[in-house]
Amino acid sequence: MNSIWFFEDVKLFKLLCPHKFKSYKKDHDFDAYGKSEYIYFEDDSSNKVYLIEKGKVKIGYYNEDGEEVVKAILTKGELFGEKAIFGEQKRKEFAQSIDRSTSICPIGVDTMHGLMRDNQTFSFKVYKFIGFKLQKLERRLRLLMYKDAKTRLIEFLEDLCVDYGYGCEETGDHIINHPYTQKDIASLIGVSRPTLNILLNELKEEKKIDYERKQIRIYKNIA
Repeated sequence: MNSIWFFEDVKLFKLLCPHKFKSYKKDHDFDAYGKSEYIYFEDDSSNKVYLIEKGKVKIGYYNEDGEEVVKAILTKGELFGEKAIFGEQKRKEFAQSIDRSTSICPIGVDTMHGLMRDNQTFSFKVYKFIGFKLQKLERRLRLLMYKDAKTRLIEFLEDLCVDYGYGCEETGDHIINHPYTQKDIASLIGVSRPTLNILLNELKEEKKIDYERKQIRIYKNIA
């Protein structure tokens, strides 16, 4: 696994969450959320950054027609609300737990600025992580705007291989063990769940993929 999204890979989780620091630990608690509970809403104050200790969080907004647009579904070790670091005053998106048990590590903006100011290496890693995250989000939004549903699914699977797969740098089959439900995937590529099932079955019949609940095998001839 060579994901650029996971803090396990860039060693930030152990550095970032305040409970790791003696000076913050006594005043710091994790926040617990159940399924469908919101961490924040659009227009809430941007005064914290959040790390996911466990569970899944959906990031999105509502368009002019009142339809929900899902920007990302994040899992353990991932950061969100990071625009607060750069001076955002009000949230332009919502964050919602989509797991029955989600645990969040909240970090106040002032605390985050202090950690970054006192540790240049840590600061560089945070900026690098955010940069990669923005690049990936921009790529996914371009797919939603300009590509047909089947192409969006294929390219999404290729991204999943980078984040959760093994064998992806080789010429053989690629195995992806991922945390997403079919509902999650459908939301991320902008289709209904029945449409996703049709697309997955088409790729399976074309012998390009095989899939189970949490595992997808991409055969080397996918294109």
